[in-house]
Amino acid sequence: MKEKLARLGILSPWGRVLHLPIRYEDETRLYPIKDAPQGESVLVEGEIVESGVKFQGRRILSCRIEDGSGALDARFMNFYPSQVKALAKGKRMRFFGEIRAGFFGKEMIHPKVSSAALPLHEALTPIYPTTAGLSQKKLKALIDEALESVELFDTLPDSVLARFNLEGFEESVRFLHDPSPEALRRDLDERTHPAWVRMKFDELLAQQLSLRLHYRNRRGRNAPVFSGEGRLVSALLESLAFELTKSQKKVFDEICRDLAAGNPMQRLLQGDVGSGKTIVAALAALLAIESGFQAAIMAPTEILAEQHYDKFSKWLKPLGLEIAWLASSLKKKEKEDALSRILLGEAHLAIGTHALFQEQVVFRNLGLAVIDEQHRFGVHQRLALRLKGAELEPHQLMMSATPIPRTLAMSYYADLDVSVIDELPPGRTPVTTKLVSNDRREEVIRKVRDACLEGSQAYWVCPLIEESESLQLQTAMDTHARLVEDFPEIRVGLVHGRMPNIEKAAVMRDFQDGRIKLLVATTVIEVGVDVPNASVMVIEHAERMGLSQLHQLRGRVGRGSVGSVCLLLYQGPLGMTAKERLKAIFESSDGFEISRRDLALRGPGEFMGVRQSGVPMLKYASVDEDEALLEEARGAADMLLEENPDAVNRHLERWLGEKSEYLRV
Repeated sequence: MKEKLARLGILSPWGRVLHLPIRYEDETRLYPIKDAPQGESVLVEGEIVESGVKFQGRRILSCRIEDGSGALDARFMNFYPSQVKALAKGKRMRFFGEIRAGFFGKEMIHPKVSSAALPLHEALTPIYPTTAGLSQKKLKALIDEALESVELFDTLPDSVLARFNLEGFEESVRFLHDPSPEALRRDLDERTHPAWVRMKFDELLAQQLSLRLHYRNRRGRNAPVFSGEGRLVSALLESLAFELTKSQKKVFDEICRDLAAGNPMQRLLQGDVGSGKTIVAALAALLAIESGFQAAIMAPTEILAEQHYDKFSKWLKPLGLEIAWLASSLKKKEKEDALSRILLGEAHLAIGTHALFQEQVVFRNLGLAVIDEQHRFGVHQRLALRLKGAELEPHQLMMSATPIPRTLAMSYYADLDVSVIDELPPGRTPVTTKLVSNDRREEVIRKVRDACLEGSQAYWVCPLIEESESLQLQTAMDTHARLVEDFPEIRVGLVHGRMPNIEKAAVMRDFQDGRIKLLVATTVIEVGVDVPNASVMVIEHAERMGLSQLHQLRGRVGRGSVGSVCLLLYQGPLGMTAKERLKAIFESSDGFEISRRDLALRGPGEFMGVRQSGVPMLKYASVDEDEALLEEARGAADMLLEENPDAVNRHLERWLGEKSEYLRV
């Protein structure tokens, strides 16, 4: 039993008290079979007029009941001999389940069965999330036992309850576990009942309090003060062939203020693909270096990390700065050399992948850690890089090209300072997006050939097939072989995650330099690759990709002055979610709108990998649907932190328990 409760995360009595129903069933009312609505679970009663085991490809227990108003068939795919006996002809029974239209009229599949002699339920029946081997009946008994074993005192003072018009805690939690007969099932199922509002408010408040305390704790720690004159920053800006946009300048000013404050910066820099986040990160790194500290830049893939290495080398080496490159694919001698330069402080800047986390990486005096595509790293990985500092905690700048919807930012990133680059550099051209059925594949091939022969370059992206890297690789290799055959006059390259680093870098360099006209790639090119001459992208099986991933991939074209097109090849028939994704990417090129729709489709648990973030996940509230309640919880958090620290501690202990260790991160 302990193992089953652990799988549900409800080992403690309080865990069971807060294990609330996912829905309710109404067994308080009998429907005549004739009038029973279809498409919802209802209770009917009648005499069994036919019953027996039939063979329809498999053994099925089938029975038919009548109640004078009509008849209904019930079928059981899995059953025991005792059920055959219990459902014998002539018995009067009740069936509870969803009625649907069958071949011979109304039917139920696997209904819940009870005797007609039993009294009807007096209240709605709560249905809980459970696990194999733990029945609803046993789970309900454990929850009822927990309800009587703990004190259901209110963690919130009367002033908060009155200000936000909240029901009492004990009243609310008991009601949700045992709703009264007159309760509206719709209000319970849609979680709009005042009892549900109280539970969602408490959960949101606990999340906000934990994030605010985390923010306060950070403001109390010491970090380097960057106090250089800006000589390196000015030198880099003068060497650039472009000027920063107003938005980039505003964001850099915000970062400068953080870096001069003496508390660890934890700033999230977000901006759409191609908005110019990397140059801002470079300027921040120069502030660290000029103040006598080292900087580190970490990227999730070797291709992106190497792109950063090439770009930063081009910008910073003319300023007399040394850069170390660190990746798991380096040979032993190369890695030892890089580690030595980082340790001795000879390397002003270290760039790499997750290899920067490893214990053997020791900085002389790390002052700034920049994390690109931060949502791809778990909180413990980000913390490992932060702890690379010596006596002072390094500043941290996290970058994301997946803009965060406002409600998600308020809910999961309230412990961070957020900067947004909300304009693209001049000269960028909009990307035309087209949805193309796989039946028109030959037409797409001709379009790609024409574009390459006219001097442009193109990507052909192969998707992850059935979550298998090996199948994805095979698909890319097969596609490459086919296109090499179709395009004898064009050099076609191939890049994927399993290629040796040197080979991968050579292919990317040839593509950037224009020697390769068409690049077949897996999704390793999703982020960071910048080839202004690439104006066509084909994405195979676009229906299998996530919305944010499609937007990221599309951002690899449209980086020059030539009109660009992204062709999304899809294979029908499409499911509802796939249709919604493709519709969204076709209709919008705005990263924030794309993110909003992606959040609605996937939920916060999958969006941007927040399951890894260390932030307490929401079980009851919805960041999309409960925005007004989230605003109220933010206000209540401010009030309690200012006026009632004891209530803060009580509330966090109840709602987070052992999860409150997040506050120490």
